[in-house]
Amino acid sequence: MADLTARDVARADVVSLVEDAIVHRRWWVEQWPAGVAFVTGLIAQDVQDALLEKYGRWPICPVCTDAEPHALAVEPELGPDPHWVCSKAAVIVAPVGSLR
Repeated sequence: MADLTARDVARADVVSLVEDAIVHRRWWVEQWPAGVAFVTGLIAQDVQDALLEKYGRWPICPVCTDAEPHALAVEPELGPDPHWVCSKAAVIVAPVGSLR
């Protein structure tokens, strides 16, 4: 939610996408309790995918201002301590939940 708020997209319909992702991942953790450390990154990816389908790329990379707009990626894709990264510039932009 902090990342959505930081990028001015925390509208009611978008918050519903977050809630849907949380419900899905809650079930996922019930099936694989050891995966709880991966949930933050997975929810970020789920919301990013849902936003892509409905609204377009999100979050837009703040690093590559001269290039065509592109979305940040979550890395690691399945691991603890996920970060938003710019794959083109190969830089970490912020931890998930800490976009500005």
